Amino acid sequence: MAALRKWLLAGLLVIVPVAITVAVLKWIIDTLDQTLLILPHAWHPDQLIGYHVPGFGVLLTLGILLVVGGVARNFVGRKLVRLGDAIVTRIPVVRSIYSSVKQVSDTLFSEGGNAFRTAVLIQWPRADVWTIGFVTGAPGGDVANYLREGEFVSVYVPTTPNPTGGYFVMLRKADCIELRMSVDEALKYVVSMGVVSPRISN
Repeated sequence: MAALRKWLLAGLLVIVPVAITVAVLKWIIDTLDQTLLILPHAWHPDQLIGYHVPGFGVLLTLGILLVVGGVARNFVGRKLVRLGDAIVTRIPVVRSIYSSVKQVSDTLFSEGGNAFRTAVLIQWPRADVWTIGFVTGAPGGDVANYLREGEFVSVYVPTTPNPTGGYFVMLRKADCIELRMSVDEALKYVVSMGVVSPRISN
C-alpha cells in the first residue's frame, strides 16, 4: 500500500501541473477566439477551410493590438486617442470607471510603468505576523497632507493563492523591510503559499 500511495502522489505531481496548464491555455484560447465574432460569418476560418481550428482568435487579437498600437503611436493616432479620452471623460458614470481603469492600465502596460516596484516584508494584519507586500508608490493628493510624520509608501498586500485580491495600505517606509528578491519571485512565493522558495536576487 505504501508503494501504491507513493506512485499515486508521484502521478499527481506530474499530471496536476500539466492538466491545470492545459486548462488555463484552453480558457485563454477559447476566450480570444470570441474576437472572431467581429468578422463577417463568411470570413470565419471554419467557413473558409471547412473545419474548426482553435487559436485563430489569438492571431486576430494580436493583429488588432498591433494595428491599434501602430496607429496610436503616430501623430494622428495620438490626436484621436486624446479626442476619444476627452469625449469619454465627459460622460457622467462612464467617466469615473474609464478614468480609474485607464490609470491602472497605464501603470501596468506603459513602457515606463512599474506597478509593483519592490517586494517588502511587513507586519500584517497585526504586529509579529509577517507577510509579503509590494510597493506601488507613495501616498498622494489630500492623503499625503495627513501623513507628515515620517516617509510613507503605498503597499499592496496580495491574498493567497489568488494574488488578484488583496489590500491597499499605507505604511511608514521604516516599517517595511525591502527583500532581496525580484517581484516575480515574490509573487510565486505568495501564490504557492510559501511552498516554492524564492531565489535571492543579486
